[in-house]
Amino acid sequence: MASSLNSIILPGYLTSFKETLINSNGSLSPPFISTDFTQRSQLLSVHKGFTSSSWNAKTPVLAHASICVSKSMRWWEKTLKPNMIEINSAQELVDTLSNSGDRLVILDFYSPGCGGCKTLHPKICQLAESNPEAIFLQVNYEELKPMCLSLHIHVLPFFRFYKGHEGKICSFSCTIATIKKFKDALSKYKPDGCDLGPAKGLEESELLALASTGQISHNLALKSTKDDLLLKEMNPPTKNLLLA
Repeated sequence: MASSLNSIILPGYLTSFKETLINSNGSLSPPFISTDFTQRSQLLSVHKGFTSSSWNAKTPVLAHASICVSKSMRWWEKTLKPNMIEINSAQELVDTLSNSGDRLVILDFYSPGCGGCKTLHPKICQLAESNPEAIFLQVNYEELKPMCLSLHIHVLPFFRFYKGHEGKICSFSCTIATIKKFKDALSKYKPDGCDLGPAKGLEESELLALASTGQISHNLALKSTKDDLLLKEMNPPTKNLLLA
């Protein structure tokens, strides 16, 4: 059997841990494997205590390979601009709207599985870049579904525009084919410096709905309601002014 083979590789558990060859005539040839490989072969223990876990502990190559695998960026995280903010909770949304002053704030409701949202996203990023004075709030429907339901969001992609003491000024759904609707709203509601009073933010009914499900505190909802009444006193309806 041995004479029919040119050479036979002996197992790595020789006493010398040297990798050798036996020629067909039975003589030993010099070690043929590199020093580095010979040293690695010595890691294979022949003692009774050898286990698969002890081998893994001595072979860090596989662990190193797993570290090199990087997570690809998801589509809704790509090409974001400095004025585009990801909302992570109802409380964060309320706070951001309340602190926006007279800046135009656009809520962009999207879902990772929405094809229309994915197609529209690059264009929204371009519009955010060309309108740095506006604030674009990104709301992931799947991550914040209870909040979106409290705000009566039932179609995607969906947008809401807020501005200063006026609060919500418009809302609509649009696709890449009807992007003109979005552009027209941006142009129409740009800040004009004539805003009076603090930013209104969400509607009273929406705040109460969020509070009823524990997404914001009841105290915050009551405070916003008082602020809304104060704004109405500061800015009475036009018809009341005509009657006065």
